[in-house]
Amino acid sequence: MRDRFSPVGVRPFNRLLGSYTLNELGDSIGIVALAVLVYDRTDAVAPTAAFFIAAKFLPALIAPALTARLDQAALRRSLPGLYLVEALTFAALALVVSSVGSAKSAKSQQDSLKVAVVTDIGGLNDKGFNALAAKGLQDAKRQFGVEGRVFISKTQADYIPNMSRAARDDYDLVIANGFLMGDTLAAVAKRFPDTNFAIIDFPWVALKGKPKNARGLIFAENEAGYLAGVAAATVSKNGTVSSVGGQAVPAVVAFLAGYKAGAQKTKKGMKVLSGYSQDFVDQAKCKELALNQMEGGSDVVFAAAGGCGLGALQAAKERRAWGIGVDNDQAFLGTHILTSATKKVDTAVFETVKLVQDGKFKGGTDSLFNVKNGGVGFGKVSVRAPQRAALIAKLTAVSKQIAAGKIKIPKK
Repeated sequence: MRDRFSPVGVRPFNRLLGSYTLNELGDSIGIVALAVLVYDRTDAVAPTAAFFIAAKFLPALIAPALTARLDQAALRRSLPGLYLVEALTFAALALVVSSVGSAKSAKSQQDSLKVAVVTDIGGLNDKGFNALAAKGLQDAKRQFGVEGRVFISKTQADYIPNMSRAARDDYDLVIANGFLMGDTLAAVAKRFPDTNFAIIDFPWVALKGKPKNARGLIFAENEAGYLAGVAAATVSKNGTVSSVGGQAVPAVVAFLAGYKAGAQKTKKGMKVLSGYSQDFVDQAKCKELALNQMEGGSDVVFAAAGGCGLGALQAAKERRAWGIGVDNDQAFLGTHILTSATKKVDTAVFETVKLVQDGKFKGGTDSLFNVKNGGVGFGKVSVRAPQRAALIAKLTAVSKQIAAGKIKIPKK
């Protein structure tokens, strides 16, 4: 048979090995090599293939040298040829495994941290929520030298593939940007227990199965909404202000609840209109809702609807009303933006990367960002705002009261 020790000078080994073929020897060594790989938790394809090739052909390569140098009679009397070949082959493989393991350890010490951000629907053109998450990642790349990638979710069907791909590609931290990804993150975190996960707007305790490798990044949106309500009521001439929400997820509900409370606390009898577009992307839906609210008397529109909200702010501009931005400081949209209810998603991403970088990341808990620690607040006040300095002073004073716990603000 071709796979036996048949070359000239190797025939004595053939008698020693009997019916044990090179294929059988190589396969058994390959199994041992694979076991070592699994034990070492090495998942690289190339090293695995290299070990199997070595296991298959190394015995045939070393057999001639052995037969040329060893006394066959002594070999028969002491160590059977089969065991000697296997022992030497295993020893060679062990050296290779050891070197690969050492290289792997050295590589892991030199490699930079890998961080992935998975966006919610709407992409990076929302000029707020998703854009801020991407900014936080860029800030971390500059500050810590981490390797980062943003995975864009065009639809909710992209959530699982994006998160799973990031985990399979050995990202050390995967951040899901949005409440709607809660169930997906819980499922993916369970499948990849060695990967760190974090999610914006979803408390850890509400995650299904409560994965220990996940962390919630939550905000006091009601506090930022309250400040927006104070600003709206202060400049309103009609006695009616309004808010446009996307979907009634907890973060948006909290924004709107705070907004209503702040407006009505600032001016008694203030009327607050509110509605949901049921969308975070389609600007036309939010624009239509805002136009209806302005027909109802609103002269200040707060948009808490992601990219969809840009339509509401555009409607306010066209009707010469005030608009209030959300998440990002959206003063860049124009002087019709009275201020913004800021929610520093970029800070949350940056600080979470820092926790991993410093070896302090822990799952099974939340990070809270509020007025007191600068996680939420109010943005730039328009240069066109009436009595601008006084308004800024008022918002600053109310912020201090909120931080001190002197104002109780509803979340819904």
